[in-house]
Amino acid sequence: MTLARRLSAEAVGTAFLLVAIVGSGVMAERLSEGNYAVALLANSTTTGAMLIVLVGIFGPVSGGHLNPAVTAVFAMRGEITLRLAGAYILSQVVGALIGTWFAHLMFGLPVFQLSAKSQVTPALWFSEAMATFGLILTILGTLRWKKELIPFTVGLYIASAIWFTSSDSFANPAATIGRSLTNTFTGLNPASIPAFLIAQLAGAALAAIFCGWLLAIDENE
Repeated sequence: MTLARRLSAEAVGTAFLLVAIVGSGVMAERLSEGNYAVALLANSTTTGAMLIVLVGIFGPVSGGHLNPAVTAVFAMRGEITLRLAGAYILSQVVGALIGTWFAHLMFGLPVFQLSAKSQVTPALWFSEAMATFGLILTILGTLRWKKELIPFTVGLYIASAIWFTSSDSFANPAATIGRSLTNTFTGLNPASIPAFLIAQLAGAALAAIFCGWLLAIDENE
């Protein structure tokens, strides 16, 4: 695949991911009549299902990272160059911004917004580190044993992690930035971004190190 196709896949895939996250959040909030659990269920199932579709579509083109933390891990492992990783991450962030704005357009909301939902507690930062650790463990573990199942394990992991983490499992720096630009159900105050990004990247790095040991190929294998 050419570089242009790879970068387009990462940008378009991440854009659709944010359309699904933000759009389903808006729809869920409108229809749930204030029931947060119902809204979260709608948001989590939509996000998980969309990830299965997107990773399945774009995986053969670019790897279907759709997430700077995932790209950083593959760069750490030497599976992509730092230059390509930088281009991927830029494409992902641009895609996340566009996806957030497109979701606003679909629902007739002001396109440019900033979230007022502050999440600045250590428990939430730890939650993001755990969520990202689990995502990388899911990806690398599935890649090691059953790589054809990656779209399904990633989608199912995120759908469940939205429920079992206190931060709703962003686990994605591009999505974190995109969600800071929506003052809707899935928003995040821009002031929370630095701590979330540090937690996510720390969780991803620790997972990469752990999986490097856990999933190593033995000489007699």
